[in-house]
Parts: sequence; C-alpha cells; structure tokens
Amino acid sequence: MTPIMLELLIRSLWETILMTVASGVISLVAGLPLGLALVATARGGIAENLWINRVLGSVINGFRSVPFIILLVALIPLTRLIVGTALGTWAAIVPLAIAATPYYARIAEVSLREVDRGLIDAVRAMGGNRWTIIREVLVPEALPGIVAGFTVTLVTLIGASAMAGAIGAGGLGDLAIRYGYQRFETSVMIAVVAVLVVLVCGIQWLGDRLVARLDHR
Repeated sequence: MTPIMLELLIRSLWETILMTVASGVISLVAGLPLGLALVATARGGIAENLWINRVLGSVINGFRSVPFIILLVALIPLTRLIVGTALGTWAAIVPLAIAATPYYARIAEVSLREVDRGLIDAVRAMGGNRWTIIREVLVPEALPGIVAGFTVTLVTLIGASAMAGAIGAGGLGDLAIRYGYQRFETSVMIAVVAVLVVLVCGIQWLGDRLVARLDHR
C-alpha cells in the first residue's frame, strides 16, 4: 500500500470512529430514556399508561422496520436542514443517530425489564417515588445489560457507517467502495476489512470488560 493510500486509510478510520462515537452517544442519550419510558408505562409499570406505551412502541417499531439505506435517503431533507449538507461525515451522523436510537431503546428496554420486581416493590414500600426507583433501582441493576446493549449498538453503527459510505458519507466504507471496488485495488479492500475487524473486536472486548466489572452477580 502506497503512503497516500495509508494516509487515506487513517483519515477514513478517523471518520468512521467519529461517526460511530457521535451517533452512539446520541443514541445512548435519547434511547435510554425511551427504554425507561417503555418499561415505566407498560402494564404494571411504575407509571402505567398503556396508551402512551402503545404509541411510543409503534413509533419505535416503525423506525426500526425501515432498512437503513432507505432511511439514509429519506432523511436527506432533514440532514440538510440540520447540518446544511447531505454529504460528508457530519451529515451521516444524523441518519445514523436516528436509526440507532430506537434500536438501542429496545435493547435497553429488555435489560430494564429483567430487574427484580421485588427490589422495585421494596423501594415503593419505603416511600420511594418514581424517580427514586429509576435512579436507585432500575438503572443501577440493569447497568451491565445497558452497557452490553450499547456495545452491540456501537458495533452495529460501524457496519451502518460503512454502508453510509455508499452515498458519500466518508469513512472506511467510502474508501472501500471508491478504491477497493471501483478501482479494483484489492489491497485497499483487504486493508479496510482488516481495520474493521480489529475495530469491532476492540470495541466488543472493551464492552465485555466493562460489563464484567459492573456485573456483581
């Protein structure tokens, strides 16, 4: 691989990391409250409201059912409105975050549902309100699952960011398409795949180590 290709590879890796981290943080900040809302408003939840639960669940399922490449194109007007362009790394963060948020919300919901009901009832019996239950029971007890789910979300975002490269989002996917595929430079394609494998394995390893530290069961 030439020095120029190596420079492009490093720049593309940085763009992929930027897209993944930025959209991942947004999905965490937006998705966790959505997961909490789904659990809290479910039947028997701490703020039971089946109407809100069904509407919220339907909206989340609606976004999750749209393939990412279609969502990427459909959100071009919104992307232009937010960042002023539909091309480039920052533009890709918008559809990536919107796609990852409902995905992570469902993962967080599963982890939160697994919290021992007895702990919630005990806090209620001691006079704890809804926010106390969320802060002292739901989130701390579900934290290993929440972190594990966030790790899976980050790995999924890496794949989605590579797909976003098909429409000029930059990153490793764009490099693989423009040079590895269109120019038939096999060495570039192999290098991109190798970097993606290392990146995914690294994120998964870090996530697993953090989960092991948090899980005291």
